[in-house]
Amino acid sequence: IRSFDLQSRLEALEQIVDSRTESPQRMQTRIDDLQNDIDEMRGSIELHNHQLEKLLERQRELFLELDRRFEGMQQSTTNLSNDIANTGVSGGSAPAAPAGDQQSAYQAAVNLILQDKDYDSAIPAFQSFLASYPVSDLTPNAHYWLGQLLYNKQDYTLAKEQFAQVANNFTSSPKRADSLLKLGLIEKSDGNLSAATQFFQQVLSEYPDSTFARLASQQLGN
Repeated sequence: IRSFDLQSRLEALEQIVDSRTESPQRMQTRIDDLQNDIDEMRGSIELHNHQLEKLLERQRELFLELDRRFEGMQQSTTNLSNDIANTGVSGGSAPAAPAGDQQSAYQAAVNLILQDKDYDSAIPAFQSFLASYPVSDLTPNAHYWLGQLLYNKQDYTLAKEQFAQVANNFTSSPKRADSLLKLGLIEKSDGNLSAATQFFQQVLSEYPDSTFARLASQQLGN
């Protein structure tokens, strides 16, 4: 009987030890599961941010292509006007006036992006254009693309200056909505959440039906 009692007590002690050993194991398993969930969430966020940047990059390329075509149409119209004017004055003997230097300078800077993919050289090209032609129909576009090039290089301080030029001084520019969005993203990256929120809300308020409004809404929701 005593042997049986000792055996029972031994089995009970073994069960207690096993239960105490099992509890930390369960806790570690739970911690591992939580860490896996965190890793998956972090991966999803990184993927979302990557997809957002790719979308913005594609949109920028489309804007540049539209810029190039629009400026080409403007140049054709200018040449036609010059042809008509010269014909009226000299009976058609004088050739059309060549394109303005500012158009050539702007197009050269754009070509460095679209054709050559030489983004580093495009930065001083746009800077030179703005120094030579601070007041031009192309000035807001030049500020925007210079800001975008600097933004892509993560030179956010200088990029902010260029986007602010578009946002504050060229309110009718089609690049203004994206400039405001970029200002918000820069403020957010710097940890200035209040300022970032103001820019995102401004995009929603002034451009409610645009792609940039949807992107701003996503940023406000993150």
